Amino acid sequence: MFINNINPVLLNLGPFEIRYYGLVYALGFIAAYLLLLGIAKKRAIKNLTVKNVDILIIYFILGLVIGARLLLFVFYHPATLITNPLEVFMLWHGGMSFHGGLIGAAVAGLLFCRKHKVSFYQLGDLLVLPAALFLFFGRIANFINSELYGNITIPDSTPWCVVFKRVDDYCRHPSQLYEALKNLIIFITLSILYFNKEIKRKLKDGVIFWLFVLLYGGLRFIITFWRDDPRWLGLSIGQYFSLVMVIASIIFLFRIIKGKKREEKNKIKNTE
Repeated sequence: MFINNINPVLLNLGPFEIRYYGLVYALGFIAAYLLLLGIAKKRAIKNLTVKNVDILIIYFILGLVIGARLLLFVFYHPATLITNPLEVFMLWHGGMSFHGGLIGAAVAGLLFCRKHKVSFYQLGDLLVLPAALFLFFGRIANFINSELYGNITIPDSTPWCVVFKRVDDYCRHPSQLYEALKNLIIFITLSILYFNKEIKRKLKDGVIFWLFVLLYGGLRFIITFWRDDPRWLGLSIGQYFSLVMVIASIIFLFRIIKGKKREEKNKIKNTE
C-alpha cells in the first residue's frame, strides 16, 4: 500500500505555479515542435517546411485545447455550461478530455494538411509517437494530482493499492499508473514499427496512426473498468468513446489494407 500525498505543484514563482500536469503539456508541445522541425529540415514529408511548422504547432495547440475542453464540459460537466460557461476558458483550473483533444488535434491537422498539401497520414504516423510518450507522462501527472483514481480495493487483494489522501482514506487501484503503462507499451510498439525500416517499408501510410487509435481505444476500454468513473448502462462515457475509436480504426485499417492489395494487383497486371 502506498499513501499518495504528493504536492501537485512543482514550483511556486510568486503568484504563478508550475504544476507537473501543465509541465507535461508544455514539454509535449516543445518535443513535437522540435521533432517536426527536424523532419522539415530533412524534407522527409513533402511540403512540410520549416516555415509552416510554426503554423502547424499553433493549429495543434488550438485544436487540442478547444476539443479537449469542449468535450469535457459537453459530456462530463454539462451543467457547468449553463451555470458558469466562462469556466470553459479557465484552463488553470485543469480538466482536459483525451478523446476531445484527439478529435480537435486531428481536425486541426487535417485542415492544415489540406491547406498546405501535406500528407495527413505521414504526419499522423509520426506524431502519434510523441503523443503516446507524453500521454505516459501525463498519466503519471494525473497520479501526482490524485485525479482519475481507481476503484476502491483492499491491500490484501491489491497490495499495490494507493490511498489518495486528498480524496479520501480508502485504498484504490492506481488506475493512472495502469494507463501510463498502457501508453508506454503503445509508444514502444509503434516506435518499433516506425523506425524499423524493413517493417515501415511494408506498411502503408496511415497504418501506424490507426494502430495508435486502435491500441489506445481498446486498452483504455479495458483499463477503465478499474477506474472510479460514473457508469451508464455499465460503461463510462470514456469507454463509449473508446469503443468508437476501436470501430473507426478497424474500418480505416481495413480500407488501407484493402487499398494496398488493390495497388499490388494493379502492379502485377501492369508488369504482365
